[in-house]
Amino acid sequence: MNAPVSAIEQLLLELPDLDWITDESRVTRLSQDFSWFSPVLVRQLKDKRADAVVRPRTEEEIRTVVGACARRGVPITIRGSGTGNYGQTTPLAGGVVLDMTGYNSCLWVRPGVARAQAGIRLGELEKQTKPTGQEMRCVPSTYRSATLGGLFGGGFGGVGSINYGPLGAPGNVIGIRAMTIEAEPQVVELRGAEAMRMHHLWGTNGLVLELEIALAPAHPWLETLVTFDSFENALNFADKLANAPGIVKRGVSFFAAPVSDHLAQLAAHLPKGCHTVLSLVAESGEPALLQMVEAHGGTVGYRKTAAEVQKSNRTLMEFTWNHTTLHALKIDPTLTYLQSGFVPGRHVEQVIEMEKLLGASGEVMMHLEFIRNVAGLMTCSGLQLVRFSTEERLQEIMRIHRAHNVHINNPHVNIVEDGKAGGPLPPEVIEVKKRFDPMGLLNPGKLRDWPVKGPRSA
Repeated sequence: MNAPVSAIEQLLLELPDLDWITDESRVTRLSQDFSWFSPVLVRQLKDKRADAVVRPRTEEEIRTVVGACARRGVPITIRGSGTGNYGQTTPLAGGVVLDMTGYNSCLWVRPGVARAQAGIRLGELEKQTKPTGQEMRCVPSTYRSATLGGLFGGGFGGVGSINYGPLGAPGNVIGIRAMTIEAEPQVVELRGAEAMRMHHLWGTNGLVLELEIALAPAHPWLETLVTFDSFENALNFADKLANAPGIVKRGVSFFAAPVSDHLAQLAAHLPKGCHTVLSLVAESGEPALLQMVEAHGGTVGYRKTAAEVQKSNRTLMEFTWNHTTLHALKIDPTLTYLQSGFVPGRHVEQVIEMEKLLGASGEVMMHLEFIRNVAGLMTCSGLQLVRFSTEERLQEIMRIHRAHNVHINNPHVNIVEDGKAGGPLPPEVIEVKKRFDPMGLLNPGKLRDWPVKGPRSA
């Protein structure tokens, strides 16, 4: 008697012309992201993987594989380039990873707005917008490989958020085209606030096909590293630069000692034990920048014009946000990190307070990215490095932050509600989940009320 054919085997037999990946090592790799930044997630996710990966290239191929999976109850995990940090693209229930990187066209660029397929890499999208004098409002440090759909589904902010706030701020995403997960998939256009009900939910409540995003004017960015002997002088300089209305900028980052000592590729420009402010400022703003540097007792240790950056194909953007964590982990793999938010108007005071509480011992190392919040107020987001000892101590460090009114988005969980969502999902988000994923097949296990389910038996 022949063994029953599994649901995955049925998919492979039914859809032989699709680009399937079944090699175990490749499937394992494509079932992972950068969750290894967290020792907690390493433990929780070490044995989780998909049964197969498929890489569609057209909307019709996406529709075909989604319908076939829905008919068999096969879970689907949507993946871009896997640059997230929370196990977002690690399937908890096996099934199929839907790799969107082959669906990657820029559809059009117009004044102030562009539209592209979800699998396009952000660096490639900017190559399409730059000739029109425009660039993306917000890009992560992983812009070379990260996809537009991945930024929408799993990203928060990035370079440019100092001007335009997080991606979720009204006006940054104008609309999306999304597909339902059903035997006969439907395609729906969502605009404005309705579109944002799929944002930062790790592909759990809808499959996004296309995104329409607002653009910013492009500038030739001067990249600098300014070093300081004093923590408070460096912090105040970073805050004053971030708030300076007459200096056009794309990013301001603050690295307290000894974070700078972990940036090995920049070691020639960073004296050991220094505090550092990294900035991207329009070249026209350099005189004003240098005046502020002198007023705060800083030293410019690194300076590259936009032309020099382009020629070298190296940018300081790849030392900001969670790239800082990546560089540090290459030096000390025992480190991990936090994600925190400070109160606008009190952020400098809070940062100094937390540095006194946890920084003096070297257990928590301050790394800040200056950003406007959703209301447009300047503040900073923390991506602090942490010397990991135990999970219990990590939880205690987060409790200390919360006790001092510093918001923590826990990067050591892989449940949406426990991480950046910060609690129960709004009813309108749940309604979108029910509408676009009525069978609960999208990335099951990542939303609290949609448990893991395996495929139906053949």
